[in-house]
Amino acid sequence: MSKTKILFHVLNIILIILYIYPGSILGYLIYGDFGKQPQLTTDFFEISSNHVYAFFLLSILGLLAYYEVNKIFIINYLIFISIILELLHLIIPNRGFQFGDLFGNILGVLLSIMIMNIFNYWRKR
Repeated sequence: MSKTKILFHVLNIILIILYIYPGSILGYLIYGDFGKQPQLTTDFFEISSNHVYAFFLLSILGLLAYYEVNKIFIINYLIFISIILELLHLIIPNRGFQFGDLFGNILGVLLSIMIMNIFNYWRKR
């Protein structure tokens, strides 16, 4: 298994744990408070920048690892996980569903798909 695939799977597991834990693990590690969420940059038009960055990174790694062999599956998986993880916040205690977070997740995935398609187009020329 390639290093990119391993890194994708590790990041995927970490992201799932951070999403389903009933509180902010990163908030606890940085601020000592499970209720406080660290913010890397300000949000874009009510879209969570943290979520864009997280899903962009996950998606780029997933696309690099699986684009050539399983393009449709990896794209479907990334879109599915970006939606499901945010919807789970409806039932996880101390977590809250927000449309800005959902849109951030989806935007991160879509940006990575666009960049991968542009890269592949230029590479084939």
